[in-house]
Amino acid sequence: MKVEDALEIVSQTDPGMVRSHNEDSVAQEPACGLVVLADGMGGYNAGEVASGIAVSVVATEISHRLQEASPVEYDEETGEELGVSLLRSNIQKANASIYHASQSQPQYAGMGTTIVSGLFYDNRLVAGHVGDSRMYRLRGETLEIVTRDHSLLQEQIDSGMISLEDARLSKNKNLVTRAVGIDAEVVPEIHVYDVQLGDIYLLCSDGLNDMVEDGDIEATLYAMQGNLPLAAEQLIQMANDNGGRDNVSVILVKVKGDFAVPRGWLTELLNWFKK
Repeated sequence: MKVEDALEIVSQTDPGMVRSHNEDSVAQEPACGLVVLADGMGGYNAGEVASGIAVSVVATEISHRLQEASPVEYDEETGEELGVSLLRSNIQKANASIYHASQSQPQYAGMGTTIVSGLFYDNRLVAGHVGDSRMYRLRGETLEIVTRDHSLLQEQIDSGMISLEDARLSKNKNLVTRAVGIDAEVVPEIHVYDVQLGDIYLLCSDGLNDMVEDGDIEATLYAMQGNLPLAAEQLIQMANDNGGRDNVSVILVKVKGDFAVPRGWLTELLNWFKK
């Protein structure tokens, strides 16, 4: 089954109840199984510009490359599968584009963005992120966080300085330790996961998880897994009902079928020898 037939993808974004404009950006490329979400930061409209650049570069470059190549091909430059190297290199390309714009245009000085992205192929997910926009996975009745926030608060939790309970009340929630476009280079965190039939993946900006407890997100996704558009709408409504202090964006991806990449024995043998 083609990846676009095996996945159901829904996205929604909202400015929230406080902000006058939306600095989040989302994109989906169903034909190659790609989803991207970014949460911009910076004065005036600079955050919106940064997130827009990030999403556009990653979505455009990867979808274009995968029109002529398979994501399971071996990348001779990196020694990785092409799908993995494409996600990493294009997040870095987005970083360079944003950094250049911020350095050359005074109105964009200091702008940056988080990013969380997923590339689905061959019954797997390549997840890449920078910053504190998250990816969750609902498998069965259990919601898990796939990504780990690049934030001061997460570092404090990991070191034992602060408990999870106290973290919910912390004023350091939005202090990221890594972002796209702030420095000349960035190191995206990339992981590969096997997917299962029925999995639901949620990508979101912190406007959702800062406003809605993980338990409530879990209950909503489980109850509405048969209606993803309604689930996305409900999640955003919950964030707004709880104050909506930030822009809130969600992308939902449900695995509905098998999307293994067909391979001949010769392709498998060649890839094995290249490794």
